[in-house]
Amino acid sequence: MEKVVFQKSNMLTDAPLHFCPGCSHGIANRLIAECMEELNIDKKNIVGIAPVGCAVFNYNYFDVDMIEAAHGRAPAVATGLKRVLGNDKFVFVYQGDGDLASIGAAEIIHAAARCENISVVFINNGIYGMTGGQMAPTSLLGQKSTTSQKGRDIGRNGYPVKMSEMLAQLDGATYIERVSTHDAANVRKAKQAIKTAFKCQLENKGFSMIEVLSACPTNWGLTPVKAMEHIKNDVIPYYPLGVFADRRNEK
Repeated sequence: MEKVVFQKSNMLTDAPLHFCPGCSHGIANRLIAECMEELNIDKKNIVGIAPVGCAVFNYNYFDVDMIEAAHGRAPAVATGLKRVLGNDKFVFVYQGDGDLASIGAAEIIHAAARCENISVVFINNGIYGMTGGQMAPTSLLGQKSTTSQKGRDIGRNGYPVKMSEMLAQLDGATYIERVSTHDAANVRKAKQAIKTAFKCQLENKGFSMIEVLSACPTNWGLTPVKAMEHIKNDVIPYYPLGVFADRRNEK
């Protein structure tokens, strides 16, 4: 008799993913779906919000209600939805770094400051993945892109933005953690972090964000294996993993 060792979450559809080989978006999608299922959240009460970017087709992958938001505006849309429909609805936001840390910086900062009772999954791959590989606010120093062909320069481009550290300074941010997807052990830790963030919302404790360090082999110009090594050796030293804010006992 065969033993089932893995089964796809019922929060996901059977649609094939459009992500490039080695991209971490598929991992993040799976973890989000598994966390919602394991927390017994009724899929009829779930609304996911995804803006422009590699997340643009998430409405094909999650078997829950999804809303497409304008570039960067997902936290604002989530705020309106949650306030109108109340805590009976579980609202998660899925954003990339070009979206959240650039055009949507105001939205995420003020959603956190207001302690909106939403859960944000922030995919940080340090580049604009879908629109041509441009430099993002989170691109590393020296990192080459289509708009920084000699590498990111401090004098010209400034320093990479550390969103988790910045949002953690806001009293309204209940839970902020940075995780990675570069190996199996860290994928398991990422799942626990996402589940913690989701519990914050279910317990009505306010704003939470999980930053997920993600690979973009296509725009990094690396193989999938080398991309994972790049996260471990180069990305994590600048973006250290860990919990940056935990105010759950204060709310």
